[in-house]
Amino acid sequence: MTDTRLAALGRDEPPLLSLAQRLLSVAESGLPQMLLPGGEAFSFTMAGRKAPDGSWTLERRGTSTRYAAITALGVEFLPEDRQRAVLAGRTAQEFTGLLIESLPAVANLGDAALIAWAAAETGHPKLSDALARVEALDVEGRPQYTVEAAWVLSALAAARGTVDVERRFSAARDRLLRARIGASPLFPHATGPGLVPWYRAHVSCFADQTYPLQALARAHASDDQGGDLEALAASEACAARICELQGAGGQWWWHYDARTGGVLEGYPVYSVHQHAMAPTALFDLTDAGGSDFGAAIRKGLRWMTEVPELAEHPEHREPLILDELGATWRKVYRGDPKKAVRAARGLGTRLVPSLRLKPLDRVYRPLSVDRECRPYEFGWMLHAWQGGRI
Repeated sequence: MTDTRLAALGRDEPPLLSLAQRLLSVAESGLPQMLLPGGEAFSFTMAGRKAPDGSWTLERRGTSTRYAAITALGVEFLPEDRQRAVLAGRTAQEFTGLLIESLPAVANLGDAALIAWAAAETGHPKLSDALARVEALDVEGRPQYTVEAAWVLSALAAARGTVDVERRFSAARDRLLRARIGASPLFPHATGPGLVPWYRAHVSCFADQTYPLQALARAHASDDQGGDLEALAASEACAARICELQGAGGQWWWHYDARTGGVLEGYPVYSVHQHAMAPTALFDLTDAGGSDFGAAIRKGLRWMTEVPELAEHPEHREPLILDELGATWRKVYRGDPKKAVRAARGLGTRLVPSLRLKPLDRVYRPLSVDRECRPYEFGWMLHAWQGGRI
């Protein structure tokens, strides 16, 4: 099924097939330079630096275990020779083995869950070791960030056919479903109280939607007893809502009110949401038996070259895809100090859910570009467009 998603894109909107293939080429050329010397770890980000002649170079900064695991999840769908070209001579399974060896020092649940997910997807023989680390970090009854709880469920769903994880799987699945607030189809930032201050407990982000809807779709698909219709329905409802709220220019908005299911603050618009995270989650839902969200995926992908926020202001216009550099610039944002718009709307809507503070849109316009690129952006891009099995 490797080319199914690209083939469908070519049938539905041929110009977008060229765009997707272009982005995939950028990903494969960009990822090797994100590896740290020795080829055993990935940088946290590549920051753009402008030279006096106007050209750009990239500088590696930091290290990220989770970004390395996400990269393995995407690279796994490439032919073996191309896996080795990206991962300094290693296959995705071999690289995942390095991550498994690092697990005793991994203290973050999300990092461990992603490594376990990669171990399951690549068929690594030490999958049980990876799952044991997830279990040790996932303390029963303790609230978790929704994104990390979703990664736990995705890892367990992927492992179900290989290892007995049923008890943990059921707990992870139920935790996500219980996290929703009232009848809202959207997910909050955490699965329970205690992790987020009271005044922004209702604020959730785009990742808080895509990863749970993906995990629940995968949970449904992993059930060989007829599926999990409750999980599928929750995934479908979340997907339908974020698609309903999608911007006119294809924007996947950033912050939502988890109580009401509405948009709280739209910006930044992140490139990874447009070309990778929304597609991989929505594709997985469709593959699991959910609705076809192809129109919304295509609309979001078009944003990568149209970028209406910048197109309307020629003096700010610049490309977000840099082919020769092997990068896509990270986001378009307001440039507001200390994320003032989000903070104001978060606090204001806590007290008055319908409050919008529209004058802020006139003061802080989304005309700034964040010139950095992170490995997970390309990992999920490969997962979205080269994948197709759950």
